Amino acid sequence: MPERPSGETPIHIDADAAAEGEPLAPFWRRVVGAGRANEGLRADWQRQLVAARRDCGFEYIRFHGLFHDDMFVYTERADGTPVHNFQYVDALFDFLLDTGVRPFVEFGFSPRALARETDTVFWWGAHGSPPVDLDKWAGLIDATVRHWVGRYGIEEVRRWYFEVWNEANLHGFFRGTRAEYFELYKVTARAVKAVDAQLRVGGPATSNFVPDGRFSGEQEDVDLRIVAGRDDIDELGWRPVWVEEFLAFCAAEELPVDFVSTHPYPTDWALDEHGQGEKLTRGRNATPTDLRLLRDLVAKSPFPEAEIHLTEWSSSSSPRDHTHDTVPAATYVVRSVLHSVGTVDSLAHWTFTDVFEEGGAGDELFHGGFGMLTLPGIPKPTYHAYRMLGALGDRLLDLGEDHVVTKDRDTGRIVVLIHHYPQEEPKSVPASFDDRALAEATQAKGRPRPLRVRLTGLPPGACFEVESLEPGHGDALGAWRDLGSPAAPTREQLAHLDRRAHATRLEAVCADTEGVVDYGAQVRPWSVIMVRQVS
Repeated sequence: MPERPSGETPIHIDADAAAEGEPLAPFWRRVVGAGRANEGLRADWQRQLVAARRDCGFEYIRFHGLFHDDMFVYTERADGTPVHNFQYVDALFDFLLDTGVRPFVEFGFSPRALARETDTVFWWGAHGSPPVDLDKWAGLIDATVRHWVGRYGIEEVRRWYFEVWNEANLHGFFRGTRAEYFELYKVTARAVKAVDAQLRVGGPATSNFVPDGRFSGEQEDVDLRIVAGRDDIDELGWRPVWVEEFLAFCAAEELPVDFVSTHPYPTDWALDEHGQGEKLTRGRNATPTDLRLLRDLVAKSPFPEAEIHLTEWSSSSSPRDHTHDTVPAATYVVRSVLHSVGTVDSLAHWTFTDVFEEGGAGDELFHGGFGMLTLPGIPKPTYHAYRMLGALGDRLLDLGEDHVVTKDRDTGRIVVLIHHYPQEEPKSVPASFDDRALAEATQAKGRPRPLRVRLTGLPPGACFEVESLEPGHGDALGAWRDLGSPAAPTREQLAHLDRRAHATRLEAVCADTEGVVDYGAQVRPWSVIMVRQVS
């Protein structure tokens, strides 16, 4: 075994491959996010989704802008008569279903003809305001859902989810009150259920947890905001926004809630229009802590059987956070997911691609975008994280602080996933905005740890592939910097970067004649290692 570095605890895994294990639901690949509906009509977006479905196994996709003007779903004649046009939506949804990905429908935002205010948020001018006529809105929901049932069949559409709006607690997304959102939910949920009672509807799709009363009233009250400091941010009582009030309202109004949704970004800001706070990330355990709290809250609510879908999540809610492009972002994903096993039904990474235009196009190839794939489709480390998570089996043999051991029920093959999130970083990976300095400092933290993986109960001679994601291997940003950080890479350079981005470190190890694998290594900080049985 390698010599142990001073002060570093070894990662020691000892599992019996012949054990039955417990069921493991792959909530991490249930849903993934994308920017807006119209982007899904682009050829590059579609190519990337095909790859993400193939490599990561994503089952559903959620995006904004279903009813935005560029989808042409709703217009009105001069006399105010509604006109419904589903041609663009059909083209997108046909592609999704052909790819094997189902829509997690977000109803929003208002089409221009119904919007009380227009161009409230994003480069593309989303109309984040309540519809001026709830009867026409209900008619739009009814016509849309009935169109889908007619096109795809009721059994297919019953497998979809219908979420009402996006982050209505934030002023840019909803120029209205909490009561107006609740009324919008009531109208929408009833319209959906009027088509078919088995269709699944939920909300409130609010922004990340807060530790104060800023959202306790009808609209955000900035005076009630706590500005957290670097030392006390994790001592505050973080809770989801509007969820308890939403569930109480729905119970009082006898409304359906098939699922609860919210967005647990581990930060002290969401869409911060006020310039307050330091834009800090919370502790490394923020996400699993929040998800356990939410699970408990829903279990004690009038809707204890409701599914829980976290329909947006990442290390931060900024599309210009340079940490998103780095290896630590991938390690953060793996650690947070594995520490959240058994808490929720989905945790949707925002987003799968940098084909994403909320703030306009990124000004360079690696601009800190949300995506797991760059605009040309080069995989970032987070893509590898989800690909490795997607390889896990459906039986849980062992789950520890820094690893998981799984087994495939049908094939019996074993997959071990290990991560080294260094103790020197107590926070969820800190956001790096103006430049890459903080992202680079984060990636430089930590020391190697000794790893020993011992698996028994294997067929004699069973072989495993050991794949390591680490700085310099599977590291697209590092490869780009090795090229001199070209502002406009040539086609040849992009091809080189793609090859380097796919080049994780590989080695092989096989079981002995007794059916035992004993593998040891030194694990670099921020590494994610998959030990996957291949024969």
